[in-house]
This record gives sequence, C-alpha cells and structure tokens, in this order.
Amino acid sequence: MAIVDVTVIPIGTEGPSVSDYVAEIQEILEGYKEEGKINYQLTPMSTIIEGDLPELFNVILAIHEAPFQKGLHRVATNIRIDDRRDKKVQMQDKLAAVAAKRSQR
Repeated sequence: MAIVDVTVIPIGTEGPSVSDYVAEIQEILEGYKEEGKINYQLTPMSTIIEGDLPELFNVILAIHEAPFQKGLHRVATNIRIDDRRDKKVQMQDKLAAVAAKRSQR
C-alpha cells in the first residue's frame, strides 16, 4: 500500500481559479474509489491518494490528462510517494500515530 501526494497544476487557464479543474479531478478519483481501487482525501493544497502503487500510477495518469481534456495545452503535476513495504499503513494510521505521540506528551 502506497500513499501519494499529488498536485495537478493546469497552466494557461483564463483566470486564477482552478477549482473547476480540481472538481473534475475529484470526480475521476471518486470513480476509482467506487471501484475499490483507491482511497483519497482532498486537502487545500493537494490530494492524497492511497492504494497499490501500480494502480496509483494509472490514477495519476488519468488525473494528469483531465485538464488536457478540457482544452488546456500545458499541465504540470507534482507527485510525492510514500511507499512503505515492511507493514501496511494507511492515511488514517499515520494520523493516528502522530495523535498518539501528542497525547503522550
């Protein structure tokens, strides 16, 4: 199970807002989630996606392509991967571990 932090940056939009593109990407992610392939969480600056790494690469390709499908000619996508193989860790596990450490202080 890997966790990926991904930010898709549409370049050449008509204005400064990109929420239309973000909403479209979230719809794509919801489709993958409904198929049981991923889990995801939108944050104010990026989206966190968890799943099997090969599947995550397919998902990243799909969301990277989304702004092109809306007519843009340039997209930059930033990806950060946390791939831990000694044990299965999900997003919530990482948050719970930090909360537990904070409660011990």
